[in-house]
Amino acid sequence: MAGTIVADTLTHSTAGSVTTDYVVNGSAKAWGRYSHNDAAFDDSFNFSSAVDQGTGDARLTFSSAMVNDDFSCTATASNNSARICVFNEPSTTTVDIEAFGTTFANTDLAQGVTINGDLA
Repeated sequence: MAGTIVADTLTHSTAGSVTTDYVVNGSAKAWGRYSHNDAAFDDSFNFSSAVDQGTGDARLTFSSAMVNDDFSCTATASNNSARICVFNEPSTTTVDIEAFGTTFANTDLAQGVTINGDLA
């Protein structure tokens, strides 16, 4: 049986209260740890698949689409290399991530990625 909870505020017995707008608008809409080495997610939320597009380059597909292509993307890499989310072809259903080494050449690394924005 499915149910619905309607609430404007969440209250914790010792940590205080927060409005549900903060939770809806302030929570990551997708996150994952993607490994270019084996072209797979180690763990993720709201990513359904990944396509290896070459050395250090991947296209990640959302399980649930974003409302527009104006979302924010933050990426980290597994060492001191540069990293970036690339919006070559903005989309409500995918995001491209690339990892660059210290010489700014694409390199295969494990990357963490977080998406903030609004779901469709």
